[in-house]
Amino acid sequence: MQFGVFTVSDLTQDPTTGRIPTEQERIRAAIAIAKKSEEVGLDVFALGEHHNPPFFSSSPTTTLAYIAAQTERIVLSTATTLITTNDPVKIAEDYAMLQHLAGGRVDLMMGRGNTGPVYPWFGQDIRNGIPLAIENYALLHRLWREDVVDWQGKFRTPLQSFTSTPRPLDGVPPFVWHGSIRSPEIAEQAAYYGDGFFHNNIFWPIHHTRQMVRLYRQRFEHYGHGSADQAIVGLGGQVFMHKNSQEAVRRFRPYFDVAPVYGHGPSLEEFSEMTPLTVGSPQQVIDRYASMRDEVGDYQRQLFLIDHAGLPLETVLEQIEILGTEVVPVLRKELAVGRPAHVPDAPTHASLVAKAGGPVDATVYSVDGVTGRRAEEVQA
Repeated sequence: MQFGVFTVSDLTQDPTTGRIPTEQERIRAAIAIAKKSEEVGLDVFALGEHHNPPFFSSSPTTTLAYIAAQTERIVLSTATTLITTNDPVKIAEDYAMLQHLAGGRVDLMMGRGNTGPVYPWFGQDIRNGIPLAIENYALLHRLWREDVVDWQGKFRTPLQSFTSTPRPLDGVPPFVWHGSIRSPEIAEQAAYYGDGFFHNNIFWPIHHTRQMVRLYRQRFEHYGHGSADQAIVGLGGQVFMHKNSQEAVRRFRPYFDVAPVYGHGPSLEEFSEMTPLTVGSPQQVIDRYASMRDEVGDYQRQLFLIDHAGLPLETVLEQIEILGTEVVPVLRKELAVGRPAHVPDAPTHASLVAKAGGPVDATVYSVDGVTGRRAEEVQA
């Protein structure tokens, strides 16, 4: 099972100091968080995508490529890649390039996003959100698996004899998670392709998460990808820890009370009861997240939102230290107990290459560097 952290890249005022970090500070902080996550033994660092203030991460591939050059082991992912407003051709190119640069340590989470105005900014209509997600991913799926693609759809210009470059590393595309909080259509999409389903349930009660994961598992089996308990599931989470649980609550409460994402609403105690947010001792976090398996079955990835609500970098790095040294090692052991042998681990580039029968050079060569015509076309 994989454990990691994700950031939505917000620039939020620290309520205890009144200070708002600059974009440069938060960009550098994301890099420090990723490096610290690898240092303490976490498996995944994931970065969101936004195109409006108060967020900085408009180009996650750029940031992740920089991180890849400074890390060796950690898997780099997104949280999320906007499948609705990004051109699937550009996604295919950008993430294949990142895959090469990172030596395969890349996967990505597709999502529609939660910012309505982003649609017209990129020439789309929010009312087409679900159809865009379906059509764009269908094209992306082909672009990574077919050397030459002829395609015509509703939302972009047609493609004629198009080859996306670079081709996926070792002939194997990056693994895709489909992220959704409330849309059964996206759970269906993930199941149809046999991809992963990530339910970022940080604001939702567990009964809703259970319902969405159950739907995905049932449809995964329906489409013949394996039994329901072999479906690839990921969950979101939120924690704030201190060895003394009361001290954890005291320190986190100012951030919770005014946070743009959940402040001025339910109390910290109410929100913690309704959602996965866990503020307390490391043991309380272990107990809470070990119980997730009882709700959704054995799953493959657990990511924690760790740097939100204006928390200073120093505090975030302390939280990652606790997560990596005190919490995750115990959770790994507890969640491994009783895990059936036929339940797969989270897919990695190495496991996907092995499943495909080994690495291949997927390079498409052209004899005409101007038009891109291939040798077989010239001979014809």
